Amino acid sequence: MQAGSILVADDDAAIRTVLNQALSRAGYEVRSTGNATTLWRWVSQGEGDLVITDVVMPDENAFDMLPRIKKVRPELPVVVMSAQNTLMTAIRASEKGAYDYLPKPFDLKELIAIVGRALSEPRGKPASRSGEEAESMPLVGRSAAMQEIYRVLARLMQTDLTVMISGESGTGKELVARALHDYGKRRSGAFVAINMAAIPRDLIESELFGHEKGAFTGANARSVGRFEQAEGGTLFLDEIGDMPMEAQTRLLRVLQQGEYTTVGGRTPIKTDVRIVAATNKDLRILIQQGLFREDLFFRLNVVPLRLPPLRERAEDVPDLARHFFKLVEREGLPAKHLDASAVERLKRHRWPGNVRELENLVRRLCALYPQETLTAAIIEQELATSETMPLEAENSVDETLSASVERHMTRYFSKFGDDLPPPGLYHRVLRDIEEPLIGAALAATRGNQIKAAELLGVNRNTLRKKIRDLDIQVIRAIR
Repeated sequence: MQAGSILVADDDAAIRTVLNQALSRAGYEVRSTGNATTLWRWVSQGEGDLVITDVVMPDENAFDMLPRIKKVRPELPVVVMSAQNTLMTAIRASEKGAYDYLPKPFDLKELIAIVGRALSEPRGKPASRSGEEAESMPLVGRSAAMQEIYRVLARLMQTDLTVMISGESGTGKELVARALHDYGKRRSGAFVAINMAAIPRDLIESELFGHEKGAFTGANARSVGRFEQAEGGTLFLDEIGDMPMEAQTRLLRVLQQGEYTTVGGRTPIKTDVRIVAATNKDLRILIQQGLFREDLFFRLNVVPLRLPPLRERAEDVPDLARHFFKLVEREGLPAKHLDASAVERLKRHRWPGNVRELENLVRRLCALYPQETLTAAIIEQELATSETMPLEAENSVDETLSASVERHMTRYFSKFGDDLPPPGLYHRVLRDIEEPLIGAALAATRGNQIKAAELLGVNRNTLRKKIRDLDIQVIRAIR
């Protein structure tokens, strides 16, 4: 018999039988019970090397019993099972000191692996934290894909490990980052988010590290950077794949040395922040293209976490839809619900915009339709409309450059919400337009700079300076 005695508690006799057989075949001694009272008696008498218990027991909730177990036997590993497969269940299990959490149904091989790992690890008192459970769940979904995310998040709550969240746009990367902060040990500190794609390239370093008065034109006073704002808390670096190389180098230095200097400053400033990064791009491809530092990637990718697109967890669509309907009802819009056919139609949709697209659809439905019960025909109509409108707007051959720029600037301003973009917008926009304009002229003239200058109506020396300043590659035609 392998060293290790397992105590199993579950009020379902069939589950106890399956666990007894699987653990016995693995070489463990097993004792099982259908109530918490017997389990507590065994534990308090010093029996068992590991506990496997369901959360909901007929006489006591396992979460209420866990603190007593950890008090009398702090080194006893407890694995919690539950059919209440939510993020908050996983978080509570971690908070109460459970070694691991398994959502039902689970794979027996995975359970055996967890048991073996728990019994082989050095025994030490696990970290725990107090605090009341939040009333609402930050994440919604009971699919297998989301269960695995909940388990990983629960394990990460009491650590400061750097996390890299990857996933398509609209999958909820910032929600996950906020959950890591709000339920982690840094929750009393600030959560500071910065979107790399929304900040001009030449201002990213100032945004991250702050700047001193007079550091550059327009720096009329000292400015605090995001690192300083997030001190003691969490810094969320969204769209990290859009960070320019110069800023990547400085960020790497901060991660290596734990200190930074402001733009224009000389005194190193110690930093204590948890870094959570996110991207909707494949950073390994960017590394191959020379657009992202490989050493920075490995510094950020300590714990990789992939958020699945909504089409990979279609079974979560009904729960998400109900969640959004309740949300918009609390905001003052009329109460609505979906009939069975409407739910099935939503589950079949591909959701290119992921959870964000579903939320927007729910808001439209509540605002535009007087019916309390929404049918598949209504859903079909709205989905068809949302799919065709962007294509018509983007592919319109009659759209002028002015209209295109206006549409782009509208989207750009919307990224800042109630705030305004950083100063210097006029010159940044002109620079953004200048590079593709010169590139198009050079392509049209097959790299002939004299003809390109004439086409653009600028001096040839001016064009050469622009090409050099903007680092535009000129490919001349081969005759």
